[in-house]
Amino acid sequence: MSEHVKLRDVVTVATGTTNPTRDPERRFSYVDVASVDNVAKIIREPKTLAGSEAPSRARKVIRAGDILVSTVRPNLNAVAMVPEDLDGQVASTGFCVLRASEDASAKYLFYFARSRRFIAGLQTLVAGAMYPAVTDGQVLDQEIPRRTLAQQEQVADLLSRAEGIVRLRLDAQRLVADLTPATFAHMFGDPATNPMDWPMVTIGDVISAADYGSSAKASSEPVGLPMIRMGNVAYAGDLDLDDLKYVAMGPEDVERFRLLDGDILFNRTNSKELVGKTGLWDGKCDAIVASYFIRVRVNRELVSPTYLWSFMNSPHMKRVLFATARGAVGQANINSKELKAFPIPLPPIDLQHTFEEGYKAFADLASQQRTAHGKAEATFEALLARTFPE
Repeated sequence: MSEHVKLRDVVTVATGTTNPTRDPERRFSYVDVASVDNVAKIIREPKTLAGSEAPSRARKVIRAGDILVSTVRPNLNAVAMVPEDLDGQVASTGFCVLRASEDASAKYLFYFARSRRFIAGLQTLVAGAMYPAVTDGQVLDQEIPRRTLAQQEQVADLLSRAEGIVRLRLDAQRLVADLTPATFAHMFGDPATNPMDWPMVTIGDVISAADYGSSAKASSEPVGLPMIRMGNVAYAGDLDLDDLKYVAMGPEDVERFRLLDGDILFNRTNSKELVGKTGLWDGKCDAIVASYFIRVRVNRELVSPTYLWSFMNSPHMKRVLFATARGAVGQANINSKELKAFPIPLPPIDLQHTFEEGYKAFADLASQQRTAHGKAEATFEALLARTFPE
């Protein structure tokens, strides 16, 4: 078994503190725990504040290359490395700041702080706590494999290369995701202005049914059919079936609430920001729809399901849906009557079919990219686990 040392033996204690309120007019960048993307492991949105606006936690001066480790809910692993443009700025006292000593690699420490070994060590300390949090001292007591500086840099370089492939795959996914809305805009123009002067109809004119889903209670037990719920449709309209719940019901109810290939899932009840998000069912499994949705079936002689789905997810319709949503704070609604009344440009059905064929090709490409990204991510995680075994 390789020798280990404590983190405190390979970091320099970052003692720099400040009190921005003493200079009320001076503006600074503030990194709190919410600023850290705990998936990408980067500082996503630091706040720009005046000294007079500084919260009491804005006290720690940070330097480029520092590793920020959130001491609150360590299981979420909100860690990030400070980039050059935040050198000398201020972080929350909710972080333990790791600053590599002369014989330590900052990137090596960064990858260690993302390992299962590190996360598990902190989780053990907060097991059962109502407010799971650790101290800086407990973070610094975690043990890291002892390696020479050259070995640390070699390991960090390998992990960096593996992670670079993950990021490239993720970038490719994002590019593919942009193809459908870009193609829609190119072929049909912006629905807000209808520059190609397509005939205008209402959604009600081009659909054959708009029915509410089932209010039956779903269970995590895989008995019956999957029930598609609000969380299974992303804001951009993609399906997310990683978290499914199930419901058992009789044949008549199954037939009543069943989803068919090409059905549109319109989320009629949600927060004002999310109400109206719209999915397109791909028919890859048998499922029923929950009552939070309106299940829309189109008249395929007039409109392609893919065209209507893309229209509903266009920037124009996102604005319309937000303006239309009504209701109390945190719970907004758009009913079937309002949905049917929305105007929609109606291009020739042959052109819609051409768009649909392109979308299917993009969907196949997206699936390939997701698979490639998953493999790259699994390879990176395996390397990380081998580098820092539990």
